[in-house]
Amino acid sequence: MKKEWSADWVGSRQPRKQRKYRANAPLHRRRKMLSSHLSVVLRKELGRRSVAVRKDDEVKIVRGSKKGSAGKITRVDMKKMKIYVEGVKRKKVSGQEMDFPIDPSNVIVTKIFSDDKARIKYIRRAKTGTQKQAQK
Repeated sequence: MKKEWSADWVGSRQPRKQRKYRANAPLHRRRKMLSSHLSVVLRKELGRRSVAVRKDDEVKIVRGSKKGSAGKITRVDMKKMKIYVEGVKRKKVSGQEMDFPIDPSNVIVTKIFSDDKARIKYIRRAKTGTQKQAQK
């Protein structure tokens, strides 16, 4: 199999090809892959279903062992494609606490970091396809 990433790749049912696509994706594509669903309130307000997560967004964890926890995103790891939430930690064998990596698909964004005006403008401008059709 080739190592390069291809923008022409349509899809495959084979997990190995899906993993390869994600592992070899360039940063601008990884950014989109790091997105999460919005809460019901934000969905109605912004007219979208999901948004790319960023540092200082407030999220609630809805899947996994840390389910029910909530907090601000402290770090977004583009290489591992994981996020780290404030106050969500795990203990190592040595007893030291470390941040717990979470997949962005396992959280719901409850509050968007509103100091980034360009991001807010983009989110409001880019509406979902079904809403565009309903407006016509």
